[in-house]
Amino acid sequence: MKRLVTLSAAAIFAALLIDVLLDLPAAALDLRALLAEAMPASGVAHPVTAVLLNTRGYDTLLEIAVLLVALLGVVISSARTNLSSDPGRTPASHVAIDADPMVSALARLVTPLAVIFAIYVLWAGAHRPGGAFQAAAILAAALVLLHFARIVPACTAPSCRLRVAAVAGFAIFLVIAAIPLAGGALLQYPPAAAGLLILAIESGLTVSLALVLAGLFLLLADDAGGRQ
Repeated sequence: MKRLVTLSAAAIFAALLIDVLLDLPAAALDLRALLAEAMPASGVAHPVTAVLLNTRGYDTLLEIAVLLVALLGVVISSARTNLSSDPGRTPASHVAIDADPMVSALARLVTPLAVIFAIYVLWAGAHRPGGAFQAAAILAAALVLLHFARIVPACTAPSCRLRVAAVAGFAIFLVIAAIPLAGGALLQYPPAAAGLLILAIESGLTVSLALVLAGLFLLLADDAGGRQ
């Protein structure tokens, strides 16, 4: 009965949400002309990248901060769980489990391709759909696959190097965002250097976001091959 009620409520909510989305009024303000005017000084050729890392950079900077706070919360929660666990019980993370040979072979085959594709997606973000978030998601998926293959262990206490790498992208973004403060305002890149600065931001974010996204999984995963 509970399942029926839950499914009915979910179906009703979905129907109402679809009805609202289909009946949305036209936007009161059309920003396409303003964005077109700003594109020559944005440093990139794709409007989405220009919005995310230039004209609307504040939002992106804070979104990354939210992800880091989420990862910090998982780290703290995981540490408390380990401290409160029964010391007499053998945790699942200490039980050796052999990986499926097919999964291991697939992981070793896919991971190099994922790295190459992530680099391409990062580079393509300047002039077509792509960028740091998409490239980071590809790398994070590769790390999770390597964990299933028992190549990358779960992680209850990230090392200092991993913590620095996870924060580095946000730090690079923050430093570059603050550079124009001497002669302008936060996140107002010099047009001549905007493209290079955005590439530096996205390169750092790709690595950091990949570690953050993978960390949200690996911090809660059972480890069959030891802790990192």
